Amino acid sequence: MPIYAYRCDACAFQKDHLQKLSDPVLSICPECGAEAYAKQVTAAGFQLKGNGWYATDFKGGATPPADASPKATESAPPCAGGTGTCASAGTCAGS
Repeated sequence: MPIYAYRCDACAFQKDHLQKLSDPVLSICPECGAEAYAKQVTAAGFQLKGNGWYATDFKGGATPPADASPKATESAPPCAGGTGTCASAGTCAGS
């Protein structure tokens, strides 16, 4: 069950409530009785631990796959140096 943070706009009372997803949203403040009790937007608070898929695949940031090579710098095509398939066909732009 999720924990929801609530705050009263009338008296500034704040409290966290453990509720089912199907439970109705609370609207009456338990402190002052005003109908100004509203659910607050909060950040999710969970942490993945252990040695499952998270630890083996994603923990430690993004790393490139083992077969990825750095981007090649601009250089002449293989056929410009006299090697490659276009050198024998005579279709190289450098010829």
